[in-house]
Amino acid sequence: MEARVTLGVDGALCPLMIDTRVTLLDALRERLDVTSAKKGCDHGQCGACTVLVNGRRVLACMTLAVALDGAEVTTAAGLADRDGLHRLQRSFIEYDAFQCGYCTPGQICSAAGMLAEAAQGWPSYVSADLTGPVELGDAEIRERMSGNLCRCGAYVNIVAAIQEASREQAR
Repeated sequence: MEARVTLGVDGALCPLMIDTRVTLLDALRERLDVTSAKKGCDHGQCGACTVLVNGRRVLACMTLAVALDGAEVTTAAGLADRDGLHRLQRSFIEYDAFQCGYCTPGQICSAAGMLAEAAQGWPSYVSADLTGPVELGDAEIRERMSGNLCRCGAYVNIVAAIQEASREQAR
């Protein structure tokens, strides 16, 4: 069965006629040629496919595209604007927070979603105070980013890059 779906992808309106079983990841990569979301495990375990849907992070390999009719999808490529790279993209470069780079788009989208969650005061499993502002120390960032795996092991630099972007956001 096919359905008509319109997605906003990185600021562009994208009407599609797709099978109702198509994941957002496959719609992005195979139908719209948006390749910044990566297909890693295709089982929701690695986070390489993480994108933002209406500002919230989702695993594109586990989300049916038909369920997102009218949604705004932002990939790592869509985080940059006319003025240049997003603060997370800049800090990932500055802190050398990638090696092979395969997981990087998902890491950056997840970090953008995580920073928004923390700014809204959402606690995590390791948050010391469930009612106060969220302090993004190493443990807090590691917990919040635990769904995004890096086979190269660039975690130390990823955490440092996110901390820098967090400080920049606070300014």
